[in-house]
Formats: sequence, C-alpha cells, structure tokens
Amino acid sequence: MAIVKDAKLGLSDLVRGVAQKEGVDPEFVRKGVANGRIVIPSNPVHSPDPCGIGEGLSVKVNVNIGTSRDIQKIEEELEKARIAVRYGADTIMDLSTGGDIDLVRKKIIETVRVPVGTVPIYQTGLKAARESAVVDMDEDDIFNGIVKHAKDGVDFMTVHCGITEESVEYLKKSKRVTDVVSRGGSFLVAWILYNEKENPLFKNFEYLLELATEHEFALSLGDGLRPGCIHDATDGPQLQELIILGDLVRRAREKEVQVMVEGPGHVPINQIEANVRVEKTVCDGAPFYVLGPLVTDIAPGYDHISGAIGGALAAYFGADFLCYVTPAEHLSLPDVEDVKEGLIASKLAAHAADLGKGRGLERDLRMAQARKALDWERMFKEALDPEKGRLYRSRGVTKESEGCSMCGDVCAIKILRDYLKKDGVC
Repeated sequence: MAIVKDAKLGLSDLVRGVAQKEGVDPEFVRKGVANGRIVIPSNPVHSPDPCGIGEGLSVKVNVNIGTSRDIQKIEEELEKARIAVRYGADTIMDLSTGGDIDLVRKKIIETVRVPVGTVPIYQTGLKAARESAVVDMDEDDIFNGIVKHAKDGVDFMTVHCGITEESVEYLKKSKRVTDVVSRGGSFLVAWILYNEKENPLFKNFEYLLELATEHEFALSLGDGLRPGCIHDATDGPQLQELIILGDLVRRAREKEVQVMVEGPGHVPINQIEANVRVEKTVCDGAPFYVLGPLVTDIAPGYDHISGAIGGALAAYFGADFLCYVTPAEHLSLPDVEDVKEGLIASKLAAHAADLGKGRGLERDLRMAQARKALDWERMFKEALDPEKGRLYRSRGVTKESEGCSMCGDVCAIKILRDYLKKDGVC
C-alpha cells in the first residue's frame, strides 16, 4: 500500500499533514505508519484531509450515518454529514441500508473532506436478502461489493474476517444472551451455517489484501462476534475472534496494508481496561476502534451518555478511535439532532481521555481564564457546542448581569474579583 511503503522510505505529504494537525514530530508519525501503529485512511479517489489514527495521537471520533429501509432521505443524511464535520467528527461512516445506496455513498464522499468508511457486506447482503435470502450471496458478490466501494473512493472498510467455521461452532456452544448483534457478523454467521463453508473474507484474506493494496483503502477488522450486552462481555467467542484478528493484523502488515481492529460495544466499567490491553497485546498495538463502549444496557434514549462514559475510559487506557453512540441507539434511525448530541458526547469522552494523557490542556486553560474574566464570548469559542452554551446563558439573565441567571449578583468569581481588586491583588 503506497501510504505504508512511502512511510518506510521517508516523509510523505500525508505524514507531514498529520504531524502538523497533531503538533508532533513528522518522524514520529512516519515510524507509526511504517510499523502499523498509526493508520492514515486515504483513498486517492477521495483524497480526504490527513487524519491519523493510532498510538501517540489525539483520540479520534467517527460518526455513523446512512439511510434505512424506512427512511430514505438523502439530503437529510448529507445534512447529518455536514453537521458532524462542523462539530468535529474526524471520520464519517455510511451504513446505508435503504434507497439508492450507491448514490448516498457517492454524495457523502463528495460532501465531506474527512475520511469516509463503509461496510460493503451490508449492501451485498441486503441485495441478496431482498432478492431471495442473505445466505444466497456468493464469494464474487462479496468481493465485487468491496471493489465497487473502493472505486467510489471509500477510505476505510469494515470487513468481518475473524468469523470462521470454527468460531461459529464455538458460538453455538456458548451461553450468550444476545448471540450476534453485529449486522455484518450475522450475515456471515448465517452464511456459514447455511452453506457449510468457510467465511470467504477469511479464506480469501490474501485476495482482500491485494484489493486493499490496489485501491489503497484501509481495513477495519470488524468484531462480528462482539458482545451485545453486559452479560456477554469479554466472553469466549469475543476473545477467540480477537485472537484470529491478531493473526490477520500480522498478515496485513506483511503486505503493507493499513489495518485497524474494532472492539466491543457493551463492556462494564471494570472490564474496559482489560479489553483495551488485551487488544493492544494480541494485535501488536494496532489502532483500536471501539463502539462506545456502552457501560450498561438500561439506558435507551441515553445511550450516548453510557457510551461516553465507556469511551472516556477506553480511550484513556489506549483505545485510539471512538465510534459515537446517539440517543437513538437501539431505538431508531438518528435524526440530525441525535447525530449532533451523540457526536458531542463522544468528543467530550475523547477530549477527557486526551487530557488524562496530557494532550489538549491549553484549551481547558483558555476556558478557565475566560471564566475568571466572565468573558462569555471567549467561553463559547472554547466550548464543544457554542450554540448550546449561548442558549443556556440567555435564560433569564439581565442585561446588567456579568454572571449567569443562577448566581446573579452573588457570582463567586465576581465577588472575589472585586475584593481582590480592592486589596490590590488584581
């Protein structure tokens, strides 16, 4: 793959671009890309702005959008993409399952300058399911779908290569409550059971690497057997798949293909650190991409908060890439406001983790200084969501008030500032 090959030879424009955005030495980024611990998703057909994901860089956040069978409004999905980029999404994934899926994907790629990811087997499986059954897709269908997405300019793709005949047998004997909650994972488990054949993405992994090399897209190795509830977290099927993915990471690196590893969605707080450390060990430091993780199952309507709690912990312990969770998770297709709320929650988690590792402290200092000065516009400038800050600030405050409508004339900062001035301190 050109990005890795170039990094092994010397500094490239992509490497320099990432280093500049991150405020790190370009040589650090170059070494990270060369050894596989940093990924820069960039299909030359799309050529997005440089975005580095991995060890020693700021934690990145992905936003999922896309149509469904029931809601097929392309312009609304494009608005979600624009809102996501406006509020700091580092990448966008198109997970469309309804309407003109090809058109949605192409429009999103045209609209945003951040890397775009997809899960090609969604489209392939859905086409088969709506014509006959998902288990009727064949190997050519699966790989032709990947090529189609690559030619459109997709920068990274989720591929569920770690599900095998052996792991399906193990899954059948497990005591899981939710079985398989990954959509792509369910397609392949069903396909293996029905056809009594090996997963084409695992069996033909070398061919997949050839396609990634030819079209220069990064692989995101999907966790098709991820736990779908707290009860199933860190169980045998999840860990067995992770071990398989570790070997696939090694094989991808040997072919100079950029590769990330996806992580679980439901993990109790006490298991998050172990999950991250196991992935980093088994997969030799490959960038870790987690959904949430959600730390409880009882938060419908508030899963973005559950995900932010888990995301902050996961990122602090070494996860590199958070997939946002919206308030609509488990309930419906998110609308534009849901996308914004979910993204802000995950950006907060990512920033909190970065702060814990000594990154981004300057922004919090600027906010603190603005608060001391009661400079509201400077505060809003540093806020993750300036518009929401202004809305709350405006509630009931009088024009004469420097403070907010909660403290009014007994604002602690104003009182102390006034007496320190009298005392000649400030």
